[in-house]
Amino acid sequence: MKQKKIAIIGGGPSGLSAAEVLSASGHAVSVYDAMPTFARKFLLAGKSGLNVTHSEDYERFATRFGNANPRLRAALDAFTPADIRAWAAGLGTETFVGSSGRVFPNVMKASPLLRAWLARLEARGVSFFTRHRWIGFTEDGHVFETPDGHKTISCDATLLALGGASYPRLGSDAGWVSLLSERGVAIAPFQPANCGFDVAWSEIFRDRFAGEPLKSVTATSRAGTFPGEFVISKHGIEGSLIYAHSAALRDDLLSHDEAKLTIDLAPGRTADRLSRDLTRQDAKMSFSNRLRKGAGLDGVKAALLRELVPETDRNDPHKLAAAIKSLAIPLLRQRPIAEAISSAGGIAFSEVDETYMLKHLPGTFAAGEMLDWEAPTGGYLLTACFATARAAAKGIEGWLSRK
Repeated sequence: MKQKKIAIIGGGPSGLSAAEVLSASGHAVSVYDAMPTFARKFLLAGKSGLNVTHSEDYERFATRFGNANPRLRAALDAFTPADIRAWAAGLGTETFVGSSGRVFPNVMKASPLLRAWLARLEARGVSFFTRHRWIGFTEDGHVFETPDGHKTISCDATLLALGGASYPRLGSDAGWVSLLSERGVAIAPFQPANCGFDVAWSEIFRDRFAGEPLKSVTATSRAGTFPGEFVISKHGIEGSLIYAHSAALRDDLLSHDEAKLTIDLAPGRTADRLSRDLTRQDAKMSFSNRLRKGAGLDGVKAALLRELVPETDRNDPHKLAAAIKSLAIPLLRQRPIAEAISSAGGIAFSEVDETYMLKHLPGTFAAGEMLDWEAPTGGYLLTACFATARAAAKGIEGWLSRK
C-alpha cells in the first residue's frame, strides 16, 4: 500500500498502540497531544504499580466490560492479556502475576516501559507533537491550538484517542465532546467509574479514622460479593474493593437516590459463632473490650460499628453479631468524576462500525476510553485501550486500502 499520512490525536496508551500498528505497516504517523509530555495518566497509574493486564481465565476476563462485552470481544480476542505480556517483554519489561491475579511489570513502574515504547516508535519514524490541542476539523484534516498559534494539518485518516473525562489535569478532559456532537455523533453522558463515595461520617469518626484501611473484609452489592480492603476517607470510602462495586452503586444512586454497601467485618467467622462468643462476654465491659475479646475486632472496625450500629443493638450480642456480618454503609453520592480512576460514557457504539470508524465521519476512527464502555480496575481498562486501538488501526488500514 502506498504510504499514507495518518494523524493520531491523543498520546496515551490507545494512541501509542495504534501508532505502533500503523508505523509497522510503513505509514507516515503523527501523534498529537495537548499536554507537554505523553501518556501522563499511564505514568500516574504506574506510580503505585502498573496493572498492565489480568491473569484470570480469559473467558471470565472477556465478560468484565458490562454492556460493551459483545462489541469489545473481537478486539480483545485479537490482543489478549497474554499478548500484552509478550508485547511488554519485547520492550524489555518482564511481568509477573501478583497475589490478586493482576499482572505487573517486574520493576513495578511504568516509566521504563514508556521510554522503551516511545523510543521504538521514534525509530520507526513516528512524529510526536506535544502542546497541540485539537480544536476542530478542516476539509481534509484538523486544526490545533499550539504555543505558536493555530496550526492546520492534512491527513488521509485519523484516529481519535483522547480519553474519557477522568483526571482532566492529566489531559482527559472530554473537551472533544462538543466537536463530535456538532458533527452528529451521539455521545452518552460521562459518569464516574472506579470511584469513591461520600458517607455522612460524624466529625469524631472522620477526624480520627480518615486514611485508615479496612483490611480482610468482604463487600456486597448488586455486583456480587468480593474480598479485599478499602480506605476510610474524609469524604467517605474509596479503594480497590469499592471500585469493584462502583458501577452497581452508582447506578443504584441514579435509579433510587440511595445505595448501601454491605460489609462483612469478620469473614472468617459465622454469625452463630460470633453470637456465642459475644454472649460469653461480661455485659459490664466496655463495648471496645467486648468486641476485641468476643469478635477479635478493634481499631477502625470497632469504630465503624460504633458509628453505624444503634447503641441498643450494640448491647445485644445477637444483633451485634448480625451487624458484624452484614454492616450496611449508606452512601450519599459518588465522588466527582475528576477524582475517578476512569469514566463511563462516551461515543455510543451505535456510532462506530465494526472497524471503529465513526459512521458520520468516514476516515475518522476512535478508540480507548472515548468509547462508551467501562471496566473494573486490575488491568482490564488498559487491556481494552490497547485492544480497541489496535482494532481501529487495522480498521484504518482496511479503509485506506479500499479507498
